[in-house]
Amino acid sequence: MRALVQRVRGAAVYVVETTAGAGPGRELGRIGHGYVVLLGIRVDDTPRDAETLAGRVAGLRVFADDAGRMNRSILDVGGEVLSIPQFTLYADTRHGRRPSFIDAATPERAEPLYLRFNACLAASGVRVTPGRFRAHMTVEIHNDGPVTILLEAPAPP
Repeated sequence: MRALVQRVRGAAVYVVETTAGAGPGRELGRIGHGYVVLLGIRVDDTPRDAETLAGRVAGLRVFADDAGRMNRSILDVGGEVLSIPQFTLYADTRHGRRPSFIDAATPERAEPLYLRFNACLAASGVRVTPGRFRAHMTVEIHNDGPVTILLEAPAPP
């Protein structure tokens, strides 16, 4: 399981209802300062991986303390998370020009793990705004820093 974590000043997610429509689509949710988490789920990921990764996201210390050092977590600063399912994080582009998604979990397997990740993150005290699984979304991100961290569970070798 991979979480691409972006520290943001604000973010929003919209569902694109039609490709012919103008604008970003219908707003699903919006957050203030916190993280946008793009979550990729691999074919062999487990509920334990979702729990572990949610704990790592909640404890990640990339917000400034009084000395200006990255020493505070999202819990410390009262931040929010916009959680977006992102199967393309497991794109394999080693062969040819068209990515393969063979390592990405099927939607039937991935969706419960995505929901488990969000539930664990919320249980830790973080307000979580989810995207919509299997939807075409537009994500508006106002990066802060920018700070972007890739977390994985289990940790890569």
